[in-house]
Order: sequence, then structure tokens, then C-alpha cells
Amino acid sequence: MTRFKLKLYVTGKTVRTACAVANLRRICEGELEGRVDWVVIDVLEQPQLAEEEKVMATPTLIKEAPLPFQRVIGDLSDRKGVLGGLNLLPRAQLEKGEEVQ
Repeated sequence: MTRFKLKLYVTGKTVRTACAVANLRRICEGELEGRVDWVVIDVLEQPQLAEEEKVMATPTLIKEAPLPFQRVIGDLSDRKGVLGGLNLLPRAQLEKGEEVQ
């Protein structure tokens, strides 16, 4: 079973940050349950990590594994857009062998 590794870059404790974290949590629990490791990185606390990843805007979600690396910028409220943008397969479509359109 494929395991996903995600990093969510945010800026401080803002409403936009809280929204992005909540949306990512819903996506991970609903679609990637048991197959994902994710971490939230605050660029105010760890600017060197954001610089290494060339994060220019927040929130930015980066999929590190499986390859290829992919990223989505925004509050992650468009579940289908996030899954499609990161080339992640929802559980229901995994079972059918379908890809996100």
C-alpha cells in the first residue's frame, strides 16, 4: 500500500492557517486514512525550511512521497482540486482503480 508524505507550510496562527490545517486533516482522514504522514511547518518559526523548499506563498502543501514532488497553494478548501493537483487517489477511486480528474 502506497504511503504518502505531505508538508503543509503556513504563516503564523491565522484564520487561513487554521482553515488549511482543518481542510488537510479532513482530506487525510477521509481519503488517505492510514496511508499518510503529514506535518505543519510555520515559516515564521522555521524560515530555513521554507527557503530550502522554495516556498514563496502560504499555505503551500507539498507532496514528497510518492514521487513526483508536487505542490498546491491555497487553503485546500477544494478537496477535488487538492487531490487532483497532488495526483492523489481518493480511497473510493483507489478501490476501483480510477484516477482523479
